[in-house]
Amino acid sequence: MTIRIVLLSIAAAASAFGQAATHPTAREIVALIEKNTNVPWQGETVDTFKAGDPDTPVTGIATAMMATFEVLKTAVAENANLVITHEPTFYSHLDSTASFEAANDLVWREKEKFIAEHHLVIWRFHDHWHRMKPDGILRGMADALQWEGNENVSDPNLFLLPPITVGDLARMIQQRIGIKTLRVVGNPDLEVTHVALQPGAAGSERHLALLRRDDVEALVIGEVPEWETIEYVSDAAAQGRPKALILMGHIESEQAGMAYCAAWLKTFIHDVPVRFVVTPELYWQP
Repeated sequence: MTIRIVLLSIAAAASAFGQAATHPTAREIVALIEKNTNVPWQGETVDTFKAGDPDTPVTGIATAMMATFEVLKTAVAENANLVITHEPTFYSHLDSTASFEAANDLVWREKEKFIAEHHLVIWRFHDHWHRMKPDGILRGMADALQWEGNENVSDPNLFLLPPITVGDLARMIQQRIGIKTLRVVGNPDLEVTHVALQPGAAGSERHLALLRRDDVEALVIGEVPEWETIEYVSDAAAQGRPKALILMGHIESEQAGMAYCAAWLKTFIHDVPVRFVVTPELYWQP
């Protein structure tokens, strides 16, 4: 009787250990994310697996703005084998690797090798994170800039701030986000209160739609070609119009949104650790 009880206890312990050691797969994690976005999942989307086996058990999750080589190395060091990236991994919006394979590109090949050797799985979370209510990137950036509560009720891209010069606004953004290479177009002494925030590379059409509004004096963006929004604001300022442009850089203009993503994931993913990995600023001052 005693032996039987001992054997049953050992079996139960082994079963419990086996259950504890079981990790959800990357595919199961993504299914949970889809469920919790509460937005219709699009048939055509870049939010797909970019590398690795989706059925890999997940030991840890890392959210990041870009799955750069540095970010991947950090993820491996922190035992996070599922990397959730906001932007592409392989240098184009659709992450097509055909041209890199054809050229036997050494940079691409080394990155692919690193991913395979460390059994990483990379999944992109872009379209639906932006479609969230509120937009996940915009929410995270507003929090990081300490502008929460200043949003326009009908348009969360618009903010009403206490009077501030464009120069001081730029310095505020630089300090709160921690940017080394922020750029400004327009009069630094122009006093503004109505500011629009359009993270990332939304394109000049969206930028100009905001700049044409009387209630937008300064537009804060990630990046854009210099002959588009940048030239437009340069001309507007030269004409004496109250318009200014602040360029944070693409990564810096959205990065806090992926830090917020990690916090959001923790509200419903409890089986594996979730962490945010900073994508280092790409530009530096000589």
